[in-house]
Amino acid sequence: MNIEKLMMEIKEEIKSSVMSLGYADDSFDVILEQPKDKANGDYSTNTAMRLSKIAKKNPRVIAEEIKERINLKNSSIERLEIAGPGFLNIYLNRDGFFSLINRIIDEGSDFGKSNVGEGTKILLEYVSANPTGYLHIGHARGGAYGASLANIMKKAGFIVHREFYVNDAGNQINNLGLSIKSRYLQELGIDSKMPEDGYFGPEIIKIAQEIKSTHGDGLKEDFDFFKEYGLTYLLERLKEHLIKYRIEFDEWFRERTVYEGDLKETIKLIVENGYTYELDGATWFRTSEFFDEKDRVMVKSDGTYTYIVPDIAYHKNKFERGYDILINVLGADHHGYMPRLKSSMEMIGKDSNKIEFEILQMVRIYQDGQEVKMSKRSGKAIGLMDLIEEVGVDPIRYFFAARALSSPMDLDLDLALRKSNENPVYYAQYAHARISSVLRLAKEQNVDITPVNNYEFLNESAEGLLKLLSNYTRVISECALKRIPHKLTNYIQDLASEFHSYYNIEKFITDNSTETNEKLRLIKAVKIVLKDALELIGVSAPEKM
Repeated sequence: MNIEKLMMEIKEEIKSSVMSLGYADDSFDVILEQPKDKANGDYSTNTAMRLSKIAKKNPRVIAEEIKERINLKNSSIERLEIAGPGFLNIYLNRDGFFSLINRIIDEGSDFGKSNVGEGTKILLEYVSANPTGYLHIGHARGGAYGASLANIMKKAGFIVHREFYVNDAGNQINNLGLSIKSRYLQELGIDSKMPEDGYFGPEIIKIAQEIKSTHGDGLKEDFDFFKEYGLTYLLERLKEHLIKYRIEFDEWFRERTVYEGDLKETIKLIVENGYTYELDGATWFRTSEFFDEKDRVMVKSDGTYTYIVPDIAYHKNKFERGYDILINVLGADHHGYMPRLKSSMEMIGKDSNKIEFEILQMVRIYQDGQEVKMSKRSGKAIGLMDLIEEVGVDPIRYFFAARALSSPMDLDLDLALRKSNENPVYYAQYAHARISSVLRLAKEQNVDITPVNNYEFLNESAEGLLKLLSNYTRVISECALKRIPHKLTNYIQDLASEFHSYYNIEKFITDNSTETNEKLRLIKAVKIVLKDALELIGVSAPEKM
């Protein structure tokens, strides 16, 4: 049974009935939901109640009229029942429901794929940390979100390009070079004051020590060397740390590329289109004509660009590479940046509606019941590698994926390490390991898992798992379309919980070989979906725990 296709058929059947009754036209959208109580059917619709005012009839009367017009012959629907104030409850044919197991086993990790994305080309930019230091917890959260969303959108039929924008041409890179040079001179015993806007992290000292060890004391005046050495060193560390965090990018786009190509053309275009004026020696652009609360400086009185100018050119470049939608994952401090960038896109003739912003809120770290603000290792702000060393990649990726990006979150390191059902990632992984253990035992006992046409021994205790499995494609599609990967972790928890309950009441390897085979096929299907869902959010699915 293809549940997604079946749901569409049910919706069309109900809509056709409504239209034949004259209560709505083709634009009417039928809503199907899964009742929490299994006794109320596999699906339920409130269509009759929504039409009550239009039809000027009691909803139960309308529900009865709809029911009479739905043909159950040769249908996967077993029966329809009217409940409460006018719900129409839909009960599916059990045989068709169980055939879903065969489909999952046949398709493997391809199960859950859809084409809701219709090949839409997405440029998804996330992390994009300044290469002036190591990654911090904000980057960790944004990275987990971006990587999970990219995986999910690909499965839902989008074409996704994952990009990291390397800020390697602005003033912060000059300050990086000055900071490394000062630390290098200090390593040589020369008194050198750090720049006011310099970088004081331990990694800067480490770079200076490495330069001294490799090149000696002959680089006192070579500023460009310090800048480029530091940039290369820190970019390599960023890549290494992200790979450990299971995040890779299709492209590391350099800001220098913008300065070499699109920047002057972009400024010229804004000027020619009449969106600039001179005031107090600076060049302003009229962002207030679009989405911004006031106009902004584009070129300062000293001739330097404000930070948004290369970003405008960069987004112009994104559009001209042929992407349909640009998604930017940004920190909460960029909230005011959105209307400026959208305004600037209108100034250069691009559709600002094709830019989406996903804003991540702050993370607080707790351990031993206390908020932790400083790294034990460096004495500075907590970084990505601190978290990985403390609890591992799986808990971090899972915890960050599990919360809506727009909500502030508290990360409890003690909970992340706990090997109990209180820990959601442990709970989910343990479900996968339990299934693996049962299948391993079956193999050791020479029990073969063979194809099944008609399932006879799976009873009501299996229905919760089957309903959840049938929902997987819909959940993937919803996560992709609404950009909400945290809904997938909700699904994982539900599936793990339903399996643990099933595990506690059922015996899998029985004296009846047919019953054993059916149960093993069911949990094999659960394992396939559980592993796929975990991998989409960057979490491993262990065979043993």
